[in-house]
Amino acid sequence: MRAHQIMTRQVITVATGASIVDAANIMLDKHISGLPVVDKAGKLVGIVSQGDFIRRAEIGTERKHGRWLKYLVGAGREASDFVRERGRKVGEIMTPDPCTVTEDATLEDIVELMERNNVKRLPVVRGDQLVGIVTRSNLLQAVAGLTRGVPDPTANDDHIRNHIIATVEKTDWAPFGLGVIVANGVVHLSGVITNEQSREATIVAAENVSGVTSVHDHLCWLEPISGAYVNSEEDEKVLRAN
Repeated sequence: MRAHQIMTRQVITVATGASIVDAANIMLDKHISGLPVVDKAGKLVGIVSQGDFIRRAEIGTERKHGRWLKYLVGAGREASDFVRERGRKVGEIMTPDPCTVTEDATLEDIVELMERNNVKRLPVVRGDQLVGIVTRSNLLQAVAGLTRGVPDPTANDDHIRNHIIATVEKTDWAPFGLGVIVANGVVHLSGVITNEQSREATIVAAENVSGVTSVHDHLCWLEPISGAYVNSEEDEKVLRAN
C-alpha cells in the first residue's frame, strides 16, 4: 500500500504567525496531537506538536541549565531553548523542516522514517504543496482493516476510495479526519463523528459506490461537550472478543 491510500486528506494547518494559544486550542478542539505549519504562500515549513508545549515557562517546566551545562552547550543552545520556552508564535516553537513523504511512499518506507526520526506523523507532499498527512492512527487503521495476506489495492479500489471521499467530503456531515481504506472492494471507514446520523450517511455513501462488496464501520463518536469517545459497535465487539 501507498501513502495516498491511507492518508488523511483534510489536513488542518496553522500559520507561522499564529499564536501558540491558537495552536493549542486547535489541537484540543480537534483531538489531534500535531499540526503542519505553513507560511503565507501555503508552503510547509514546520510541525508543531504536543511535545513543543512540554517545556514552557508558563507552567514552570523550562529547562534548568546548570553552570557546567551552560559551558558545554554554549550560549547559542541556551538562547534557542529560551525562544522555544517563551516564544509566543508558532514559528518560534515549531520543529522546522519536517520529514515528509510523497503520495507514492510505501507503508514500509513510512514506518522506517517514523522510527528513524521518532515522529508520530508525516506530512504528504506533492512538490512543495501539502496534500495529506499520515499518522500512526492511519497505520493502525490499516493494520486493523487489512491482513498481511491481502494483496495491494487495485486501480479499481483506488477508484472506489476516491469516489467515497469525493462524495462524503463535500457534505456538511462529513466525519472529521475521514479515513477510507479499500481492498478488493471491502471498505473500512474511520474518522470522528458527533452524531449517529453522520455514521449512517457515511456508510450509505460507501455502500452506493459501484464495486463495494462490504463496509466496515470504525467511525468514532465524540461527545462535543465532555470530549468522551465511543468506538463503533463493530470495534467494540472486537475489543470485547479479545
